[in-house]
Amino acid sequence: MWLYVILGLAVILIILKSWLGGRGPNPLARDTRRPPGPVVFDKAAKRKVIKNVFSTEKVPEKLDAIVIGSGIGGQGVAALLARAGKRVLVLEQLGKLGGCCHTFNEKGYEFDVGIHYIGQLNERSPFRILVDQLTDGQLQWSPMDDPFDVVLIGDVTNGRRYNMYAGMQTYIDELKKAFPGEEKAIENFMKLVKKVAHRVSDLGVLKYLPLPIALFLCRTGLVKLLSPFFRYASRSVTEVVSEFTKNKELQAVFSYIFGTYGVFPDKASFALHSVLIDHFMRGAWYPTGGASEITYHLAPTIAKAGGAVLSRATVEKILLNGDGRACGVSVRGKGMDPVNIFAPIIISDAGIYNTYEKLLPPEARALPGIQSQLSMVKHGAGGFSLFIGVKGSKEDVNLPASNYIYLPDSDFKKLEKKYLDSSADDAPNHIPMLYISSPSAKDPTHEERCPGKSTLTALSFAPYEWFDEWKNKKVQKRGQDYEQMKTAFAEAMLETTMQIFPQIRDKIDCYASGSPLTNEHYLGASRGEFYGVEHDVARMDPEVVATLRPKSPIKGLYLTGQDIVVCGFAGALNGAVLCASEVLGRNLFFDLMKLRHQILKNTAKKAD
Repeated sequence: MWLYVILGLAVILIILKSWLGGRGPNPLARDTRRPPGPVVFDKAAKRKVIKNVFSTEKVPEKLDAIVIGSGIGGQGVAALLARAGKRVLVLEQLGKLGGCCHTFNEKGYEFDVGIHYIGQLNERSPFRILVDQLTDGQLQWSPMDDPFDVVLIGDVTNGRRYNMYAGMQTYIDELKKAFPGEEKAIENFMKLVKKVAHRVSDLGVLKYLPLPIALFLCRTGLVKLLSPFFRYASRSVTEVVSEFTKNKELQAVFSYIFGTYGVFPDKASFALHSVLIDHFMRGAWYPTGGASEITYHLAPTIAKAGGAVLSRATVEKILLNGDGRACGVSVRGKGMDPVNIFAPIIISDAGIYNTYEKLLPPEARALPGIQSQLSMVKHGAGGFSLFIGVKGSKEDVNLPASNYIYLPDSDFKKLEKKYLDSSADDAPNHIPMLYISSPSAKDPTHEERCPGKSTLTALSFAPYEWFDEWKNKKVQKRGQDYEQMKTAFAEAMLETTMQIFPQIRDKIDCYASGSPLTNEHYLGASRGEFYGVEHDVARMDPEVVATLRPKSPIKGLYLTGQDIVVCGFAGALNGAVLCASEVLGRNLFFDLMKLRHQILKNTAKKAD
């Protein structure tokens, strides 16, 4: 008994020292927000920022760090380091900056590729304050409709509809209306969601602790004893929800959000699932001006400190010095020979597989620490995307600023098995889940940028294996068989979308689709993953969480983004905060909470 008390006190002291300590400069020392300016519609002005093409002349001298990849994990860590006075170079292989935050145009229609909706952006939330600081308050957000999610189960034309509203009590009340007699189950389920999700910070604590201490907590079982988050991390969504109700339809509604992390409920961690439900509990937002606004307002923060964010810069390898320390990158610009660029810190937002298996030299790849981390993860689900251009404004075509999640059946295990057991040719007839949303309806400025044009995006799962026979062929030159396969998926998804929104059937102007190979080429997503490494129960195991941290086994090499924490914009940005904390030697989450306290205090004073 006394041994556990002593161990507990020792662990608390170590946690406090790790959690509160700070050695390097504080990038969140002061509030830098200013009143937001108007959304910029000048395409030439935006192009200068989001299509800033690499050349050796644009590379700053005396770099403090190089970041590989310009997704929110990459630009986020670069912006934090820039605010600490560091000169950072961000390199992006695509022609547009932003990673999953970029947009593309097809026949005058603008589509997003990865930013569909984001939660916890109410003005008092730490997450919103963080985003505001990184963009000096210039990145604006538009709330989505309420309900923010609409779940459709069963027959596509007259199935059951469940509305997910913002605000925990409203969310609960609406579920109670939909499921009379299940009131107690709904209340108890939501209490557990809140209890588990509100301890997600334990994930960060485990990564901040010295690795030997973190592993001790994991291997003795103390971490599960102390943390409800980790107690439920090893339990599947299906297992937990079945303990609250025998109603299969209610179980399905409790589980519907699994598409946001890409794992079916029987394999997904309930802890992660709880975090996603809680993330959207206060509503959902979309960037005003479109997803490209994120880079448009992040890149200047990096440039102000003497850094740069450059596109069309393919990093071919990470350079190591004679001591095996990361010291630079070899990068190839379009039509250029590779050049070596050096910095004492190299940070990768390219994902753990790309970083370790493609960018490191063979001798470094073979290191036990690298192989150990790779053995702990597996590739996430591949995804298929459909982008639909519709003639008419939001009002003309009556598209909602809500997400629609269509599930043909409440038995998800049956849906998954039928789909994955299908041949690739037959699979489009058995798509198990479809996420549909309208980027144009969510952005109040869209009509000004693209008058008379509306857009819809539909997403679903698609195993990489169904497309890998064409992986070595050039993009847009993969042949007729590949195009026919893509068309079969696209048309099946399009038909379902038209049945849900029949008003668009005669107004469709164009559509484009993307397979896992498309994701791999344009987003650098290993095996076409939507969400990086698999977000299953094994991924959320405490020992895996403790081991996958920003500081890699290679000195001078750090990881950022969603593979370090969890998926999505918020997960990747939190990965950036963890990475910057490691590089700067201070706990930036603690600094953020201090800044938030000061901002709220100042706001209260002004109100008085």
